[in-house]
Amino acid sequence: MLYAVLLTNDAARDLEELYDYIAVHDAPQKADHVLEQIEDALTKLSEFPERGAYPKELLALGIHEYREIFFKPYRIIYRVVDSNVYVLLIVDGRRDMQSLLLRRLLTA
Repeated sequence: MLYAVLLTNDAARDLEELYDYIAVHDAPQKADHVLEQIEDALTKLSEFPERGAYPKELLALGIHEYREIFFKPYRIIYRVVDSNVYVLLIVDGRRDMQSLLLRRLLTA
């Protein structure tokens, strides 16, 4: 069974901002590479959405609804609901993830 992988507006904005940042501060070719790798990871979620780990910051709070996959240092955080995979966050994992996750996922 294939799952539909859907980016929330926030995740789409994350991806766009990430691409723009890399293109400006590194190189457009590097931004293209990162985008391709993230898109590959998202495509794989359509077949194996349960493969991701639980984000440790959320596990510490007893929350098991979200999963994550990596294209280091980037973290893709998502939730599986029925036959849909909702991508909620695409972010550089070196950021303050605890406050970002709380703000983005738990107060929405």
